[in-house]
Amino acid sequence: MSTDTAPRVLMCPPTHFAVDYEINPWMAGQLGSADASRATRQWQELHALVSDVATVELIDPMSGLPDMVFTANAGLIYRGRAVPSHFRHAERAGEEPHFTRWFAERDFDVTSLDIEFEGAGDALFDRAASRLWFGHGHRSDARAATALQAWLGDEVDVVPLRLVDPRFYHLDTCLCPLAGGQLMYFPAAFDAQANAAIEARVPAELRIAVGEADAMAFACNAVNLGETVIVNRASDTLEKQLARHGYRLRATPLDEFLKAGGSAKCLTLRLDEPGLRTAA
Repeated sequence: MSTDTAPRVLMCPPTHFAVDYEINPWMAGQLGSADASRATRQWQELHALVSDVATVELIDPMSGLPDMVFTANAGLIYRGRAVPSHFRHAERAGEEPHFTRWFAERDFDVTSLDIEFEGAGDALFDRAASRLWFGHGHRSDARAATALQAWLGDEVDVVPLRLVDPRFYHLDTCLCPLAGGQLMYFPAAFDAQANAAIEARVPAELRIAVGEADAMAFACNAVNLGETVIVNRASDTLEKQLARHGYRLRATPLDEFLKAGGSAKCLTLRLDEPGLRTAA
């Protein structure tokens, strides 16, 4: 799909993808294990699925930056504005100028934060309320919530959620807001206060709590565009749950990227993020 009304998504070819260091639990024991050819095939298959429902734009991959393929961490987009990521780990800091330049060259209004913040990996807009879910505890600094609230203004409510399981080090590994207002998430990845915040804001009938097996397959790390939900893998139970809410699940293997702690959502960034249309 490539019409003017199609969603726009940023991806980065996996030319330099590898597991060259360990900065999350998924990378432990995986140094040098990535199969470049298989990763390329998997990325191409994901690209094809996303291209069916969106216009895909590309950023050039850079040598020495193996995690640049995970464009969700490029930054946060809101109505033509961008906050580039400021990475916690030095291994990813080299990505920052490339993503910042890409945004600026395409006329995004760029605002940088001098605080650790890892973009749409830790900041996800709800689809039924004027709300930004903000994950912290592993990568993004909790203080970024205040900075993002100031950047967004009064029209969006920033809701901090503390992450407590190091396997789910970014919010998008364990939570996915869906187009119809549903929230797919893994409750055990959050502390009690975060779970209470979710339950207070999302009605029970819209909460899709996944089990550990689906969570470990990164089912919550999903690309949702309209009625399409693209994942690495999901159980029959989860697929049926999504179908009851009107979603069509598209599964495509992304296990090469799981070696680095990423999957479908990590490999994409929504560029035409419109914000939210109804009051919280």
